[in-house]
Amino acid sequence: MAVEEKWKANQEKVAFTKQFPGLTLDWQTCTNKTVQAVVALTGKQGASVVVFTDGSFTIVPPLAPEAWEFGQALLDARAYLESKHQTAYAEYDRLAQKDKDALKSARADKIIGAIENNLEQIPELKDRLKALVKEWT
Repeated sequence: MAVEEKWKANQEKVAFTKQFPGLTLDWQTCTNKTVQAVVALTGKQGASVVVFTDGSFTIVPPLAPEAWEFGQALLDARAYLESKHQTAYAEYDRLAQKDKDALKSARADKIIGAIENNLEQIPELKDRLKALVKEWT
């Protein structure tokens, strides 16, 4: 089922982002590192991605970000990190596309299921769908 594939694709992407090369969630490992950039984390007021010159990075605050913040951090800091982690970004892009494709498929399945489940209760739905198909072709 497409919904399960979407869930699996998202879980795979999230697991990868939490293991992304250079990610550190421990302040001790940041000791003596030089900050290259501090990039505001899109979608989270007051949070940032701190990128170090060695290609490592962290997300602040907190040092226990939510799943979506890992991926957003990779997107927001891409300009600073990609040159040091090209292979990892290629894999992230592959997983993100897989997740996006699974979402599209899950949405289509949901729409088709809703139509099938409502055809008997809403007979005019069939005529409306035929009209839409005719309009689009």
